[in-house]
Amino acid sequence: MRKFLYHSALALLVAASLSACAVGPDYQTPARVADISFSSPYQQAEQAQSWWQAFDDATLNQLISRALQENRTLAQARANVDRAWAVFRDANNDLLPKGTVDAGYQASENGTVSSLDDGVINRGYSGGANLSWDIDLFGKIRRATEAAEAQAQQADILWHDAQVQLISQVATSYGEYRGAQLRLVVAEQNLQNLQQSRAIVLARLEAGMASELELAQIDVQLHQVQAAVPAYRVALLTADATLSALLAQRPGTLKLGAVPHLPELKQPVAVVAGENYLRYRADVASSERVLAARTAQIGVATADLYPNLSVRGFLGFISGPGLTVGGETQSWSVAPTLSWQAADLGSVKARIRQAEASSQMALAQFEQQVFNAINEMQLSLNSYNLSREQQLSTELQWQASNKAVQIARQRYNAGSGEFLDLLDAERELLRSRDQLAQLQQQSFTRLVGIYRSFGGGIQLI
Repeated sequence: MRKFLYHSALALLVAASLSACAVGPDYQTPARVADISFSSPYQQAEQAQSWWQAFDDATLNQLISRALQENRTLAQARANVDRAWAVFRDANNDLLPKGTVDAGYQASENGTVSSLDDGVINRGYSGGANLSWDIDLFGKIRRATEAAEAQAQQADILWHDAQVQLISQVATSYGEYRGAQLRLVVAEQNLQNLQQSRAIVLARLEAGMASELELAQIDVQLHQVQAAVPAYRVALLTADATLSALLAQRPGTLKLGAVPHLPELKQPVAVVAGENYLRYRADVASSERVLAARTAQIGVATADLYPNLSVRGFLGFISGPGLTVGGETQSWSVAPTLSWQAADLGSVKARIRQAEASSQMALAQFEQQVFNAINEMQLSLNSYNLSREQQLSTELQWQASNKAVQIARQRYNAGSGEFLDLLDAERELLRSRDQLAQLQQQSFTRLVGIYRSFGGGIQLI
């Protein structure tokens, strides 16, 4: 036993002195984001959810909260995080010795061809611990562990990104639902206005002051609005089905209320000067972790240029027919093995070049992701601001159109106005009110786009 412990301690000491280096490049964060500390995915997720409280829309908050609990795609992303960290722990355990406890029994007859063994039955058993250790002389296992950790961190980041995308999808679908409701209400209001105008035309027709053509023309507009109503109902059903799927529910089970109100911010969106919003972008952080993993893989491949040392050992008992256990049956062994792929270095170097090329690809992808993120964030802000300008102008246009219809209807009813003026005013009112409803939905959707493009890190003032 003392000899086994002595030899084992000696082997551990030699291995520790030899495994002090790791080949391959040490990972350095790319210069473009070297000063950015990427936020914790858990902190980002909390901020992403609290951001929506600014809308003060209880229904929207409830939908988002429920989706984060029930959505199956998000559950899949969460399971992927658990799997990735389990892979990392498995890789990290490769740095430590491994061992098994075995016990075996063997019985045999005529164990040799000698006639002296005819009819001889041999029995015996062995029991003890088998140990093995692949000594990480040149850091192959450590580099593999680095790669596995980077991949686990990437999975964590992608899980956060899945939450951001889910919240964005729920909000967008909710906006589409409310937008369809709003356009449906607008259509019904327009129908009421047209029916009032038709009643005026019909009264004048019966009094001989209007023609059949005027009645037919007002009916054209009336039927045109009626024909658009089913499309709004289809849009409403589509949004309901999408929301139901995101919340893992059957369609038609959501109770969203009949009030067509699109959420609006009481405070404007603000970009904080000096804040680097790239740290909230999951795609940037994810591509940076991919680059870290690919860099570590270079070290894994490079380690094969050098010898690999492994140690195998046994400590236990081997007994014969008597099945006794004591000092006489004690057994141990230590067997260091040195292996080297000397005859296959060409393939090793090819794998190194593959790993280096993969690292260059990851670097290029990361750099492009940074440019994409910066432009997407700026575009989302500009698009929202322009949409708001367009919405405000259309609101003024609708107010003017509404006033024009009232004046044209009064004049026509009094016999001092032309029917074509009333018809044009009605047509413009229909168009401007429906366009306003569309722009209200568009502004909300583009506001969601800001949230998504800034990774949930945008602030309100």
